[in-house]
Amino acid sequence: MSTPPTSRPLTYYLQVLAAAGIVEEAPATELTQRLPIAFATDDSRQVQADTLFVCKGAQFKRDYLLQAREAGAIAYVATQDYSVDIPLIRVSDIRRALGVLALSYYNNPSAQLKIAAFTGTKGKTTCVYYLKHVLDYAADKHNQPPAGLFSTIEYFDGMQSGKSTLTTPEAFQLQKQLSNARDAGLTTVVMEASSQALKYERTYGMEFAVGAFTNIGEDHISPQEHPDFEDYFASKLKLFAQCKTAVVNLDMKHVERVLDAAGASSQLISYSLSNPKADVYVEKLSNTHEGMRARVHTPSFTRDMLIATPVVFNVSNALATIACALALGLGEAELVHAFETLRVPGRMELYPSADGRILGLVDYAHNGMSLSTLLSDLRNNYPDRELAVVFGATGGKGLDRRTTMGHAAGKLADRIIVTEDDPGPEDPADIADAIVSAIKTTGNQNYQVVLDRVDAIRRCVHETTRPAIVIVTGKGNDNYMLRHGVHEPWIPDGVHLAQALEEYAQGL
Repeated sequence: MSTPPTSRPLTYYLQVLAAAGIVEEAPATELTQRLPIAFATDDSRQVQADTLFVCKGAQFKRDYLLQAREAGAIAYVATQDYSVDIPLIRVSDIRRALGVLALSYYNNPSAQLKIAAFTGTKGKTTCVYYLKHVLDYAADKHNQPPAGLFSTIEYFDGMQSGKSTLTTPEAFQLQKQLSNARDAGLTTVVMEASSQALKYERTYGMEFAVGAFTNIGEDHISPQEHPDFEDYFASKLKLFAQCKTAVVNLDMKHVERVLDAAGASSQLISYSLSNPKADVYVEKLSNTHEGMRARVHTPSFTRDMLIATPVVFNVSNALATIACALALGLGEAELVHAFETLRVPGRMELYPSADGRILGLVDYAHNGMSLSTLLSDLRNNYPDRELAVVFGATGGKGLDRRTTMGHAAGKLADRIIVTEDDPGPEDPADIADAIVSAIKTTGNQNYQVVLDRVDAIRRCVHETTRPAIVIVTGKGNDNYMLRHGVHEPWIPDGVHLAQALEEYAQGL
């Protein structure tokens, strides 16, 4: 169990907020400023005696503050005066206040941990699993604790583990879990740093041993996320201001701007699939039945490495991982052997049929950029096979995905089944219609709409007429389907694909 932080006077938190330049009004009396703060939170349900409460969000209601006061809050932080009879610290930026207070209350655990953070439009989750696997392989060899993990899929902080609700937790939750990792004796943590987390200062003030930028493309552009590409890109670039070592993919778009931002870090490690000017690059690449075999050049060694994936873009993710692992002090042997057993749940998971006629593939590609890259790579690596794809698009966000994914599938897939994928507040049939409209613009006529996702997967397998790659993408290893605000239980796609392939093998 983690050790609770020491009680501090209110003036301590006033000072850290003032240092961040966001205090607009403070309690006037010295007596008030000496109030003992034993706990800090932004969740009224967690308030206890002597709590400093943070009023967060555009939908915040005064009733939440009154509930917090009744539960034990003795002071509050907000952007406005709610006329409640406990002291107020009024700030200009509540998001930054959350980051500052969470970091301060939990005694900045990032200063005692080596944290590797990945940002980018695609590849973040794959990279964090790759790096955690490599770090855990090395830790096991030296009888050390495993690495902590914060990903889109799940978290592990040394004391607790479970399914993630956010790619990067909100500030108080994040710092609490990093504090758990520190107190549990973990020394390294691997995490995804989402554009939303960076934009809204969830990681404010944290110290990253290494930060990697995998790539950039248009995604998460919506009224609920980022208003435009510039806001999205600028949010991601904020990562480097907090990093000791920056890792940059030289193959990405806008790389000069990324390199310029990486100048804020004290060290740079670059990587590339083919550019010999990079610190880490591939000299030779071949496709085998076990995956891709790459001759990887690094500043300290050049070795053939097996990367268990059928697509080249995951080799790029492997290079990002290698660069980060080198920055964290791992050696050649640990890296080479760790990669031989890599597996990421719901990311490029392979499901071959018994006769080898069908290669099933489950992935998380859920935007046009990811789907286009996935299908292009598979087309290049398996030119004689049919490419059949099952996918949908989420409702209520990322509205451009319907068009971009429809275009990608229409241009690159031989056979398409459009289905349901977390429709949220919308009718999945309306989402499917939008995707089909995009497919039609490409001239591809080999598509159908099957809204029942299980039936869609089954049909895609059973309607195969020649050697094929059957790709089921969008949900990865998700165990829920989001409909009308409810996360309804869902058996992951891999289970349904494996069952369909087994039925196919039995001629059912």
